[in-house]
Amino acid sequence: MKEERRMQRVLGKVAVVVVAVFAVTSGCALFENERTAKGRKLYNHYCMHCHGESGQQQEGFNWGRMPDPRPRDLSESEAMSTFSDKEIFDTISRDMRDTSLQEVLDDENYFAVSTMPTFKYTLSEEELWAVVGYVRTLHGGSLTFDVDGRKAELESRLQAVTTEHDQAKQVMDEALAKQEAEEEARAAAEEAAEEDDEDMDMEDDEDDLEDYEEEEEEIVLPEEEAYEKVAEQFEAAKAAVENFSKRPKMSQIARPDLTVAEEERAALQDKGKNLYFNKYGCNGCHSIGDVGGLVGPALDRAGFRLNDTWVYRWVRYPQGMKKHTRMPNLGLDDPDARAVTAYLDTLRAPKPDKPIPPPE
Repeated sequence: MKEERRMQRVLGKVAVVVVAVFAVTSGCALFENERTAKGRKLYNHYCMHCHGESGQQQEGFNWGRMPDPRPRDLSESEAMSTFSDKEIFDTISRDMRDTSLQEVLDDENYFAVSTMPTFKYTLSEEELWAVVGYVRTLHGGSLTFDVDGRKAELESRLQAVTTEHDQAKQVMDEALAKQEAEEEARAAAEEAAEEDDEDMDMEDDEDDLEDYEEEEEEIVLPEEEAYEKVAEQFEAAKAAVENFSKRPKMSQIARPDLTVAEEERAALQDKGKNLYFNKYGCNGCHSIGDVGGLVGPALDRAGFRLNDTWVYRWVRYPQGMKKHTRMPNLGLDDPDARAVTAYLDTLRAPKPDKPIPPPE
């Protein structure tokens, strides 16, 4: 009996060791909370090809083809611990800016690396925090930012602004009703006055009307202006709550008119080339010739292969064309999308003797 209990204890210890080894080799997935598990899934889909499975340099299949500066080592505890959760969040959710401008490079509060994309327009705020939480595990840390508190703060703000909105609307409606009643009373009084003056010389009256035309000015009540301000705050607060848990969505991009005057074409193409390399960092994932990343398709023959209208709609809203694409929405506006489309149309390399193999 003693021998049996001793054997059970030994087997129990072995099981603990096996579980511990499995947990370490699988990134401690067994002990992840729901948010970290979600972050792992998102990281594997959007980040791993550049940053590697464990965050180490040279791991990701795209790492070797990326231009400098190449991805930071996310597993290096000493360096990564100097960044706050908010700083990491701001890096992956920033607006893309033109890194060819010195003012952008000198901005200490901006992560001026164009080949690191933004996910501000692709993921919800909650998902972004999940990615930050998972990145923390890669260097032995954990997320300390109060995500649930952030959500409660946004919901509380929306509730307060909703009350202000409803009150401002009620005040405005009452003021508009009062204004309408006054205008009706004034119109009735004017009509009565005209009836009293019906014996006046009509000819002289018509001459006066030709010399004077009264233009009514639109009267904007103070209550209307106050409501418009509160309405803007209400829409912003509502959007913040929605974007916390839901991914940003755009209306489907309409077919654009991409006609360009011949004298403007070269300048537009040059602008697009600068945006391609220095603002949106397309070369981090796409190659032209033998230079550039391997995540997306090679673009050296884009001018032959891709339709301009399709390119424009794709770079404006990739998820509207392919829901689960790895390419994030980089926030291109209409002018930038037109310029990038014009540049890609210039890429007309000869057909290669051998097709480029897909990434492993």
